[in-house]
Amino acid sequence: MTQEQGQYLARLPIVFSPVQIRQLSPAALAYVGDAVYELYVRTCHLLPPKRIQLFHQQVVAHVRAETQAHCLRSLQPHLTTAEIEIIRQGRNAASSRPKRIDPVTYQQATSFEVLVGYLYLTDPQRLAQLLQSLNLDTVG
Repeated sequence: MTQEQGQYLARLPIVFSPVQIRQLSPAALAYVGDAVYELYVRTCHLLPPKRIQLFHQQVVAHVRAETQAHCLRSLQPHLTTAEIEIIRQGRNAASSRPKRIDPVTYQQATSFEVLVGYLYLTDPQRLAQLLQSLNLDTVG
């Protein structure tokens, strides 16, 4: 690892300014949110040690659209007005969807990813608080 790469990693997560956030589309926030949430779920399932196939099955169960929609619904009573506005923007950004998922579920899953991406880039502590409130032992 180069010194520059090490300095970059030491700055993670990178907190964006309000001006920078306004430049990002909801799709870009969902793109980041999807990656952040999957990494969070993978990290949560590392212990106890298990075979990679079981590990993968547990992670996939949590990152699927139906489970993300359930996570959003469980978090909604705890969200601020600004966070609810971000969810609304995410819902409106969900234009296309896979055929196996109904439109409402897909919109909720996309909204969840947008919220995760937004909080990761603006308020990582708040994101950690919300993610920790989810019970990842129970797939919804």
